[in-house]
Amino acid sequence: MLVEKIIKSEAQWQRELSPEAFRIARKQGTERAFSGAYWDNHAQGTYVCVCCGQPLFSSETKFDSGTGWPSFFQTITPDALESNRDCSHDMERIEAVCSKCDAHLGHVFEDGPAPTRLRYCMNSGALRFLPNG
Repeated sequence: MLVEKIIKSEAQWQRELSPEAFRIARKQGTERAFSGAYWDNHAQGTYVCVCCGQPLFSSETKFDSGTGWPSFFQTITPDALESNRDCSHDMERIEAVCSKCDAHLGHVFEDGPAPTRLRYCMNSGALRFLPNG
């Protein structure tokens, strides 16, 4: 399924987001480990993109990776994220971005649990949690 892109200027994003969300989602920032709102969240619900509200992850796929960032082993739909090669900070990683608005969410690694063996290591500041009920 083709996702329709949301395109806004940097100034528009800056007006709509908190300074921390803007720094992370639009400027490829990160938060300190164990500092984000969701790394230790155990409530049931859905994690959506802080910029556009696209559903990204279900709490059912969240796991404790020990890294201090919210980690998931599967996206809510196969087309929820796109990936880019990231060679910043003298490392080679795979950046995970929202497929709808290109928000930087975090990175994906191949050291997660079954069944996918993936670890989507996300920034709380790039997500919004919608509890069930």
